[in-house]
Amino acid sequence: MAGKKVLIVYAHQEPKSFNGSLLKIAVEELTKQGCSVTVSDLYAMQFEPRATRNDIVGHLHNPEAFNYGVETWEAYKRGGLSKDLVEEQKKVQEADLLIFQFPLFWFNMPAILKGWMDRVLVQGFAYDLSKAYDGGLLQGKLCLFSFTTGGSKEKYATRGDIRYLLWPMQHGIMHFCGVKVLAPHICYAPESVSEEKRKEMLTAWTQRLKTLWKEEPIDCSPEWYFK
Repeated sequence: MAGKKVLIVYAHQEPKSFNGSLLKIAVEELTKQGCSVTVSDLYAMQFEPRATRNDIVGHLHNPEAFNYGVETWEAYKRGGLSKDLVEEQKKVQEADLLIFQFPLFWFNMPAILKGWMDRVLVQGFAYDLSKAYDGGLLQGKLCLFSFTTGGSKEKYATRGDIRYLLWPMQHGIMHFCGVKVLAPHICYAPESVSEEKRKEMLTAWTQRLKTLWKEEPIDCSPEWYFK
């Protein structure tokens, strides 16, 4: 939709990968719609996933006993977060839609993307303990988790609904911060299917993006995930 701003946080090492193709399609299609698209390519940026004292510029609130949550909260309030975090937070603040593009690793997002969540979405910026979930500080934004898997849809179906894996990502992080969550876009086992099937997956992603702004968010209650 023209005028909308989109941030794609991309976590894959290889531009020629299937995830890279999904990223390229999203950038092209959303730009075609008149959206302003920004990409945080975490591997290309050599984004630091570790939450350390280096994230605080200047004095510590309590130099005797380092507490990352407290220190980043205090640093955020006084404008004392490191430059890379401030830059990512600005991208998030400006975005109407956040898309997370990644391969599923061990039933979870890659460490570099989890590190982005840990470091960027600090208290005071993304949430406050008295203002969480529907009252979170990032209200008014949408997000979508788009990812690939190693296993087939059938394998996931026999071992538990994949929505269980999405609970900490969609509900525990995004919904906690007040973000409305769109249904995930899952490409099952692209490396194990035919070239024709991969093309179908890419086409399906293109088609979904064309009507993405008309979608309604999912119900982020436990019942949706665990029914």
